[in-house]
Amino acid sequence: METIDRVQSAISLVEEARGVPLSASCVVHRGELLELLDGARNSFPYDFALAQQIIETREQILEEARISADALIAHGREEVARMVEQTEIVAAAHAEAKRILAAVEEDARAEREEIEAYIDSRLATLEVILNKTLDVVHRGRETLQGFEEKHILSELAE
Repeated sequence: METIDRVQSAISLVEEARGVPLSASCVVHRGELLELLDGARNSFPYDFALAQQIIETREQILEEARISADALIAHGREEVARMVEQTEIVAAAHAEAKRILAAVEEDARAEREEIEAYIDSRLATLEVILNKTLDVVHRGRETLQGFEEKHILSELAE
């Protein structure tokens, strides 16, 4: 995701910035940082649209799984009906029908869990990106606030 790369670059820029002696502040080229953050902000709609597409795809896959499960169940029922006609294998038909239904339900459950885990991981990644961006913005605002206070105090000293 482009947003992650841009946020990582902004974080690296701040981490690698030259420190101001005797303070927690650092010197960061404003233009570079703003360019990275602006790029990240501009790529958010794309990344958000991608996340929405993943959710839509998940719903589509779940629907396909339901349809597939229904088809497999219908096929299983047809198989059972044929077996019932043959009286000597009625017991085997019931057992096979139950096995098929259980397998279909297990497959559907496994697919659903896998899809949900994938979507959850993608949303977690997006959450981490957003939290890191907020942290960078918060630190930037704190830095700016500290600069303004130092500037006002230096004017008072004169």
